[in-house]
Amino acid sequence: MNEIRIDSEFVTLGQFLKMTDAISSGGMAKWFLSEHEVFVNGEVDDRRGRKLRDGDVVNIPGVGRFRVVSDYGAE
Repeated sequence: MNEIRIDSEFVTLGQFLKMTDAISSGGMAKWFLSEHEVFVNGEVDDRRGRKLRDGDVVNIPGVGRFRVVSDYGAE
């Protein structure tokens, strides 16, 4: 499983798809989520605005499995 590091409290699923190179632009997120199943913590989710936080696991079939890692707020 790959780790995707973020430097904020959360990242949206649409932004995350771009970070993993599943899509080439943020504008493709709505289309991608309507055509492909994306699993967040084991459940299908098609909301591009879904907030992903530290520890969330995202499975994008054909692309990979990723864990969100955030250092936001760490002292």
